Amino acid sequence: MPMWMWATPLRSTFGPATASARAGGVTVTATAKVTRVRWAMGDGTTVTCHGPGTPYRKSRGKAVSPDCGHLYERPSSVQPGGRFQGTATATWTITWTAPALNDGGQFTETRQTPFTADVHEVQVVNCP
Repeated sequence: MPMWMWATPLRSTFGPATASARAGGVTVTATAKVTRVRWAMGDGTTVTCHGPGTPYRKSRGKAVSPDCGHLYERPSSVQPGGRFQGTATATWTITWTAPALNDGGQFTETRQTPFTADVHEVQVVNCP
């Protein structure tokens, strides 16, 4: 069964989030947004997604995610704790401007969130 990964695109989870600070007549404004999420799936595979992903709905059945998914090729029962231990690393790109100084720039920050995946195998026998 394909695994779908996605984030609910809120300001706090995916951006854009904008903030300004003023000191001594200079205002600096920064806008941060997630530009990619790198999923280390716990099975040696890495998936990089460049958007929030598409939420899975039951009506999609066994379809593969159109933009952010993975298919485990073995069950997690042989892993410590019986689950794949993974991480989702979001790369935030922050763009800042200080118009009074005719200055600005861009830098990145990362935030990491662990997850586990319990993957089972089902044996099917086709009997006439």
